[in-house]
Amino acid sequence: MYSRRRKLQFLITAGGTREYIDPVRFISNASTGTMGYELARSALLAGHDVTLITAPANLDTPKGAGVVKVESARDMFEAVKGKFGGCDCLIMTAAVSDYTPAKPARHKMKKSPGAITLKLKPTQDILKWAGTHKRQNQVVVGFALEDRDIKTGAERKLLDKKLDMIVANTPAAIGSQRCEVWIKKAGQEWRRFAEAPKRHIASWLIRTIEQSIRAD
Repeated sequence: MYSRRRKLQFLITAGGTREYIDPVRFISNASTGTMGYELARSALLAGHDVTLITAPANLDTPKGAGVVKVESARDMFEAVKGKFGGCDCLIMTAAVSDYTPAKPARHKMKKSPGAITLKLKPTQDILKWAGTHKRQNQVVVGFALEDRDIKTGAERKLLDKKLDMIVANTPAAIGSQRCEVWIKKAGQEWRRFAEAPKRHIASWLIRTIEQSIRAD
């Protein structure tokens, strides 16, 4: 039976990955990594162990967390695979690129007067892999950034990737210290957390995850 004081092993991803076109240019996104870092701090404050897998982020490392630094989606997938078996809960807040250059240039590409075409290929779906490979009593939480039909898109992701919980938000959260989120556990109704500082939302999410694991 779950003890209220049991220490959990959290694996948390954060930041936006970089997909290199050549040695100096890359495709990325505007994610700052703030929510992932706040979740790591909240889990540590709650007495849990945390491994933070982070793409480049200009943030202070949460004191007490084990940190794995990565750049690309492939790097992050390999890091998650390596740490997944030892965690009680994976929280994927990282903004992982959906596509990466099919053939990155070995040397810096020179500017030319004409247009260029960049061929992209899909990256590994880390959340889907985790949802498929999780063991009994292991919890996988995903984030969904949606700019329309927020709940519809997020619920599709929850089901398609076999997640235990989805956290949905909007592009307004990017680069902000505050946000509004909706969460849904598999088989349950949506719950909304009104706009608040991300550190408050992170603390609430960690408590919600603790309660979910206790209920199992």
